[in-house]
Amino acid sequence: MLTFDSSLPMILNRALDAIMPPYRDLFSRYDLTEQQWRVLRVVWSSDKYKSVDLASHTLLAAASLVGILDRLEKKGLVSRVRSTTDRRAVYIVATASSRELEKEVSPQVTAIHDQLRATVTDEEWQTLATVLSKFSAVSATQARPPDEMINTDKKDAAAS
Repeated sequence: MLTFDSSLPMILNRALDAIMPPYRDLFSRYDLTEQQWRVLRVVWSSDKYKSVDLASHTLLAAASLVGILDRLEKKGLVSRVRSTTDRRAVYIVATASSRELEKEVSPQVTAIHDQLRATVTDEEWQTLATVLSKFSAVSATQARPPDEMINTDKKDAAAS
């Protein structure tokens, strides 16, 4: 039987808990959350980014993204620009101060990444990336418990 400590969610959570503190410390020095950082990284990757595409690209819920964008806009790091050709489209654009922040913070993020990367071999890194990509590609329906288990749980709950 699979133990709690050897379950994939616990292995991934422990790894994330070990990896994220230096990133969190860095982001907090610049008054950024991890979610704000994710949005900025994506926005910095192009001249403008459709707001509708940000949620899927950053893995943030659309409802949460609205608040994150509001806070980034209030900090002067992004601006919303309505499309001139499609009134429904809104683009998120990095401001000049955001680009300055990128120049200052990105090398520090790269340094943290390089330190973590140095703890494994190139082959281990590639294997890790390949395996995690496979898990990322698993659809939600493939990872669901069989219907019999769901029905059993519902029957147990109804009997309670």
